[in-house]
Amino acid sequence: MWIDLNQLDASKAYKLLTSTITPRPIAWVSSLSVDGVLNLAPFSFFQMVTDQPPTLMISTQHKADGSRKDTSLNIEATRDFVVNLVPFALANEMNISAAAVPGDQSEFDLARLEQAPSSQIQVPRVALAPVALECRLAKLQPYPPENPSCEVIFAEVLALYINPAILDANGLPDPYKMDLISRIGGSGYSRVAADIFQLARPASAVRR
Repeated sequence: MWIDLNQLDASKAYKLLTSTITPRPIAWVSSLSVDGVLNLAPFSFFQMVTDQPPTLMISTQHKADGSRKDTSLNIEATRDFVVNLVPFALANEMNISAAAVPGDQSEFDLARLEQAPSSQIQVPRVALAPVALECRLAKLQPYPPENPSCEVIFAEVLALYINPAILDANGLPDPYKMDLISRIGGSGYSRVAADIFQLARPASAVRR
């Protein structure tokens, strides 16, 4: 069947899209406000963009009342942030950090999470996250321009923290040891390491 999204209200369109475009990786973003308040929030509209320079993208949807998320405001003001990746062991803490709280309250405290310093920026990372990407804002674009419902944020990855315990024999992250989770529709999540299979690319498709 065909569904004309222009004929649906925004809520139904959202549910359809987030239930079909799955699984989605989770960017657990730590950021600092201009007043020094540490914020932490998960976003599943997230992806790598290019490796030259290393760049990722997240989209911060507006709140139900149309106002911007603290994460978006913080990144626009201070430019630096950390994308922490979420292991299954921290799923509950990630979910707690998604709660709507006042801007002067830190989700690190709410979820009782330990923080650890970054190497090149002032924003700390989640200490127990297996991977954390230190980022600097490249471009923040409200979208759509005439009546924004989100900000699309492009950021250069300055440094990458990896817990050595998750590395394989080749020095690369082992997906089973990372044990990351991803977002499905509604309140659903999937566990990446639960079902991994390998496909060798055809020789003509191998990047040189």
